[in-house]
Amino acid sequence: MPYPDEFEGFMINELGKYKDFKRQTFKPKVFGDNDVDIKIECCGVCGSDLHTVTGGWGDAPTPICVGHEVVGKAVKVGPKVKDVKVGDRVGVGAQIWSCLKCQQCKTDNENYCPNMVDTYGSPYPKEADPDETLSQGGYSSHIRAHEYFVFPIPDAIPSHLAAPMLCAGLTVWSPLVRAGTGPGKKVAIVGLGGLGHFAVLWGNALGAEVTVISHSPGKEADARSLGAKHFVVSSAKGWAQPLAFTYDLVLNTADATDRFPLGDYLSILKVGCRFHQVGLPDNPLQNVTPQLFMSNGSSIGASHIGSRPECLGMLRLAAEKKVKPLVETLPVGEKGCGEAMERLARNDVRYRFTLVDYDKAFGS
Repeated sequence: MPYPDEFEGFMINELGKYKDFKRQTFKPKVFGDNDVDIKIECCGVCGSDLHTVTGGWGDAPTPICVGHEVVGKAVKVGPKVKDVKVGDRVGVGAQIWSCLKCQQCKTDNENYCPNMVDTYGSPYPKEADPDETLSQGGYSSHIRAHEYFVFPIPDAIPSHLAAPMLCAGLTVWSPLVRAGTGPGKKVAIVGLGGLGHFAVLWGNALGAEVTVISHSPGKEADARSLGAKHFVVSSAKGWAQPLAFTYDLVLNTADATDRFPLGDYLSILKVGCRFHQVGLPDNPLQNVTPQLFMSNGSSIGASHIGSRPECLGMLRLAAEKKVKPLVETLPVGEKGCGEAMERLARNDVRYRFTLVDYDKAFGS
């Protein structure tokens, strides 16, 4: 049964066999009054996809179709949908549903709704789908999403560049804007990978003075081309000492915090400022004590993607400032999805992948 009864996707059937994608069909949730069906044009490849299919973040249901940086055309809209019409070019990020009733949802914090549904690997609650269908992601022909989590893509942003903004971009945009990043602020970005390169782009576009902290000296040219004013090599002895009490925010995009000398990174914060995590290590942090934070009243925190208003603001700024992330494209398919995971696992990407050629894979 083809669309609309079933969608097709490239799926993983056993965690750990992270390159072994198979083309399969799956049933989407029951179509609701506020739902939008999107025929996918392209989908970004996120580190979350790799952590999920390797099992690095723990158990996940299988078979699973990952991918939560989706851009495509709306092909069906529910009768209560107000802001999307058939034919619109739209995107979906890492969240596909929330209750829209709780305190979090009513205060533009729906990304912290206790009943939220991730774009893949999450069962829908009965109020959204009586079958409690498992959500499936964007390495697929179509995706079905509640209109609140469907975002119009500005004409000025090509689809393959817009896609990685919807998770990677938003994940770093939200803590930057919530910290008041702008002119007069100094922000340090730890790590220059998929997340980090977006953080540099956004920090610069927002008007802050951006420093990149990396253990890889060879990334300095890229960091400066993206808008960083300063570059610090964290493998150099004593690197943190001249930077004491310098930054309004340290945004950590690396997923190796469990191996960091955390005290060094906390020491470069101004009084009362935050070391903020968006890179998520597979292992817990070790030897974190209150004493680490006492010398400057610093704190450590983390965040989860961002809200709809934040996503719309991010896309507006990207269009206005002509922000262009560094993106390599790969053809979607069993081979292309496997190659993306294999290269991502060995950090062979500069700095995001987007899967394309969906019409060739699934038909137009």
